[in-house]
Amino acid sequence: MKVQEVMTAKVESISPTTSLRSAAKKMRDLAVGALPVLENGRLVGIITDRDVSIYAIAMGHDPQSTEVQKVMTKEVCTCTEFQSITEAAKIMEQHHIRRLAVTDGRAGMTGFLSVDDLAHISPELAGAVLEAATPTH
Repeated sequence: MKVQEVMTAKVESISPTTSLRSAAKKMRDLAVGALPVLENGRLVGIITDRDVSIYAIAMGHDPQSTEVQKVMTKEVCTCTEFQSITEAAKIMEQHHIRRLAVTDGRAGMTGFLSVDDLAHISPELAGAVLEAATPTH
């Protein structure tokens, strides 16, 4: 099964100059935990609810004036929509992540593959990804 058959294709995005507060409000309104950051249609980063709540606030950044680009993850793990879900799950496991940006093989983002998407078709794959992505204390 290919990633494009399972991924969430309708993905909202934000720009790198969006404030952390606006990003958090958009995540809340959309009920999502991450947003891709696009510049001129190109994926340049990802911002998660954890980036905003844990890192930005803990570091003393003002959510109203601090731009997303200050705390976003710039090196985004990706797969193509044509890869198998098994290959994508391995990437997620290796990088300890719960969401994977899906591209068209160039710079264009076509969706997200999440552990929830995997769970709908393969509880085993989802379980392995979740176990790898869960921090141990």
